[in-house]
Amino acid sequence: MEEISAGFSVAPDLAEALAAWRRWLEVERQVSHHTLDAYTTDVRIFFLFFTEYHGRPPALVDLGAANLADFRAWLSDRAREGLAASSRARALAAVRNLFSWLDRDGRLHNPVVGMVRSPKIPQTLPRPLTQNDATDLLDHAETQPDELWIGLRDRALFTLLYGCGLRIDEALQLNCGDTLGADRKTPAELVTITGKGRKQRRIPVLPIVRIALLNYLAARPWPTSDESPLFVGVRGGRLNPGVAQRQMRLVRFSMGLPDTATPHALRHSFASHILADGGDLRAIQDLLGHASLSTTQRYTDIESERMLEVYRQSHPRARAD
Repeated sequence: MEEISAGFSVAPDLAEALAAWRRWLEVERQVSHHTLDAYTTDVRIFFLFFTEYHGRPPALVDLGAANLADFRAWLSDRAREGLAASSRARALAAVRNLFSWLDRDGRLHNPVVGMVRSPKIPQTLPRPLTQNDATDLLDHAETQPDELWIGLRDRALFTLLYGCGLRIDEALQLNCGDTLGADRKTPAELVTITGKGRKQRRIPVLPIVRIALLNYLAARPWPTSDESPLFVGVRGGRLNPGVAQRQMRLVRFSMGLPDTATPHALRHSFASHILADGGDLRAIQDLLGHASLSTTQRYTDIESERMLEVYRQSHPRARAD
């Protein structure tokens, strides 16, 4: 047996297969580090359950013989532990990915996992900020930290998220050279972003975003080169997403904003505000990097909900009822 996680083991043939699967995800599929870690964790938890459920560490032959009851019992166990439906659905996707790869690689064939019904995920609408709150938040972000350059960094980061509709991971993986124009001194008007699944998209950078970036880069105490991280922490390393989340918490607390005012809410605000001003849904899809238009169409639901709320509050007959 080869130990792959604290507290349990798997048979050598399965340990070797897991290592090969992980290399395939990382090298050939080029999934993000976040996805790689999430999938690996979900699969290991599945094997931990499998070991406890059957009373022995699993081997490839055990996976090939796994039945519908095994998978349902695992998902039920995860639900009893309080795991949300969205997290259970992601865990099932990870296990399916592994079984699919094992099948293609000729190691085992078990179509049962494809018959497992994915947990139903409740549809929730994104919660964007109002246009006034989004604008005020950018101004407020600069005033919170004690050090000027950190305030300029936070303003530049949040302005980039709101002005370009980026995910927080997309913004934090940028290097200085990714955002500079031909003169290598001033921010570019177009930037290439690498999103989910390593898919790239070109997005325009508004003047207000370029100004915020320029002010931050001029003030930060760490050297700037094409290869250095665009957003850095107090020690000069790449800024951690947790730090960005913490800075946002400080800003929203001081402004009295709800907990839904997160860095990701700035991306939602970007899409919602463009749509409210007459933006084309297909263009918004391209800017956000959505693979499916149905994902982008959620923002039309937000606008419909907002208009209904205005109607309920303003129309005489609505108030009378």
